[in-house]
Amino acid sequence: MSFISSLATQIAPQVNTIATAAKQIASTAEDAAKRARVKATAENFEASFMSVMMQQMFDGVKTSAPFGGGQGEEMFKSVLTDAMSKQITKAGGVGLASTIQREMLKLQGLKE
Repeated sequence: MSFISSLATQIAPQVNTIATAAKQIASTAEDAAKRARVKATAENFEASFMSVMMQQMFDGVKTSAPFGGGQGEEMFKSVLTDAMSKQITKAGGVGLASTIQREMLKLQGLKE
């Protein structure tokens, strides 16, 4: 047996081990990226849901003439409710995002 074939025989198991480890790392990174996308999607859904709920809540609220009302308030009320709903979700929300995230992970075959 030549030196090169002997060396190749000795190195082959190590190369296979390194290749397997690299595949596991890539799989773990891909899994983490999927989880991050699922979490962001669930949080965006909860924020949208909260925004709709808050818009309904503020529909009946009237402001006094010197400090509110008019077209400007009507235009920016949706912007205000969107910002508030995003902050509520960011602070922990009402628990909708975690439930949606858990179900989305199940649908993709991932564990919590």
